[in-house]
Amino acid sequence: MLCGARLKRNGRTSAGRTRWRCTGCGSSSLWQRADVARVADLDRFLSWLMGRATQRDLRGGTSRTFHRRHAWCWNIAPTIAVTGEIYDEIQLDGTYLSDGWCLVVAIDGATGQVIAWQWCDTEKTAAWCALLERIPPPRVVVVDGGSGLASALKACWPNTRIQRCLVHVQRGVRTYVTTRPRTDAGRSLRVLSLALTRIRTIEEAGRWQVNLNAWHQAYGPLINTRTYLTQVDIRPAWARPHATWWWTHDRLRKAYQLLARLTRQGVLFTYLNPDLDDLTISSTTNRIEGGTNHPIKDLLRRHRGMTSDHQRRAVEWWCYLHSPDPRPPRNLIKPEHWAPAPSPQPRDTEPKDVRLYDTNATPEEGLWSRKGWAGRST
Repeated sequence: MLCGARLKRNGRTSAGRTRWRCTGCGSSSLWQRADVARVADLDRFLSWLMGRATQRDLRGGTSRTFHRRHAWCWNIAPTIAVTGEIYDEIQLDGTYLSDGWCLVVAIDGATGQVIAWQWCDTEKTAAWCALLERIPPPRVVVVDGGSGLASALKACWPNTRIQRCLVHVQRGVRTYVTTRPRTDAGRSLRVLSLALTRIRTIEEAGRWQVNLNAWHQAYGPLINTRTYLTQVDIRPAWARPHATWWWTHDRLRKAYQLLARLTRQGVLFTYLNPDLDDLTISSTTNRIEGGTNHPIKDLLRRHRGMTSDHQRRAVEWWCYLHSPDPRPPRNLIKPEHWAPAPSPQPRDTEPKDVRLYDTNATPEEGLWSRKGWAGRST
């Protein structure tokens, strides 16, 4: 190495590194390429983060050594590039993390790959708009009816057809009438909601709407019944404050109105629309629920105990690695990731009182120079 001659392999050290020997002068040396080492560190870090192996299994040492060696990997923030591709179907959903953050995600309905994500505190219109504005409007969007999403779709994708998740509609009806309704009206409405996921043709959808209208004709007077405050002793807890009357069968009425409202909006059977015969549209958000939200929750469960920042970074890595054509992680490494610049220290601009550095005792400290007999030394 010193004389410029050719090097050849000369065994390994006790740590497993390759030892090189100069054929001219016989000097021995060790080579270490920082770029290769960083790539290996990142690959090992992602294997631990996305897999089930422990830090000790991957590194061969202690967990503290793994943490110290790969701490710089948390500085890499992966992002999905905006391609401008127009998708036939996009599914949208939000999931909440244990630290209070909410992740709203958009996936390709055909492949299940993550298109974009957005962090927020709750599912609200501003968060959904920040996500939708980065994606061209698709032909169909499948949603679960989360808060703020309807107004965001109206503002950002006004011409996109909407398909409501039928499983979430069934859950909404179940919330109002329970799984074991006590009345005939509740039981028949529960049967109607369960039949939603078994509809396969336009004719079956038409018969379902006829049955819903028949239910309203039979039980319409029941759900329109009112109870007045003068008829009872106390006002129920679910009634509005200072209300003088309320719907007697309020929960049954809300269950019916949910089905009737979605039927009027035309979002229950978009997957059966003849104009979309060239597409296979999903009627539920099961792909994003089971293919995205569940693996993310499972990832955080395996690595429970991480800080809030590390939880979000782990979720970002999962979404990035499950996006269409992600760049190799090694291409995301930059020098500032493993050698970040030190943060500037705040400068104290306030004038300093030099008397604070005096060594004399002060009355403010409860000490002072004594005079008289008490100050004499014996």
